[in-house]
Amino acid sequence: MGVARLLAKGWVLVCLVAGAHAVAGAFISGAYPVTALPPVIVCTLLFVAMGLLFVGGYGVSAVHGGLSHLKHLKAAHLLPGFNDAVFLVFVCLSFIDQVAFAPAHLSGDITNALESAIYFAVPGQRGLIWALVPCALDGGRIFASAFTWLLAIIFLCSSFSRLRLAAGLLRLERATHPEALGPAALAFVLGLAAVIGIQLLFVGSVFPYLPCSAYAGIPGKLMVGLAPLMLAYLIVAALTALLATGHEKQ
Repeated sequence: MGVARLLAKGWVLVCLVAGAHAVAGAFISGAYPVTALPPVIVCTLLFVAMGLLFVGGYGVSAVHGGLSHLKHLKAAHLLPGFNDAVFLVFVCLSFIDQVAFAPAHLSGDITNALESAIYFAVPGQRGLIWALVPCALDGGRIFASAFTWLLAIIFLCSSFSRLRLAAGLLRLERATHPEALGPAALAFVLGLAAVIGIQLLFVGSVFPYLPCSAYAGIPGKLMVGLAPLMLAYLIVAALTALLATGHEKQ
């Protein structure tokens, strides 16, 4: 997967999930759909278009032949693959948990068990808890984070069995649509981004430096309910690019 496509997918997903959280927050506060939906939809579409314009300009300039590659675009190319479909399902599950389940189940056998397991396995979960305590914030954020990390771990482990297939497809794609970044450079960029993401989220280095207001708003919801899954997707993309730099064994 090229950098342009990865950036486009990530940007669109962040905008859509942020818009969904804005709509959910408006409904919870008692706003009517007629007044709540139009502003959120307009803002979401504007941000999506802005990001795609920037990313699309990079993607078109990086492909030899300018816009000629668009002539080979088919409807099937727009459909998500298996990994993408699983990822989207997990994002929807995480969103539903954040909005409907986690705020109403701050404690319980299942809640406490999952939080304890992720607290042991993910250092970033401990960092999040230590950051939320002085802010007197929970509201289901701790369980939502634990549930999202569980989904991210499941997605990451399930994707390992398909890495070689994805790497082979990436080699075929490069043969017809080369990018400005070579295979080694792409693997390095994605690997570096994955390492930074692991340090910030999985290790939890970012949490002590964020103000309490960051956890209370939509950015905090995205960081808790979406960022772990996006990190897992980025790690899979980096490993796929790394495997695609070698030659397939006969």
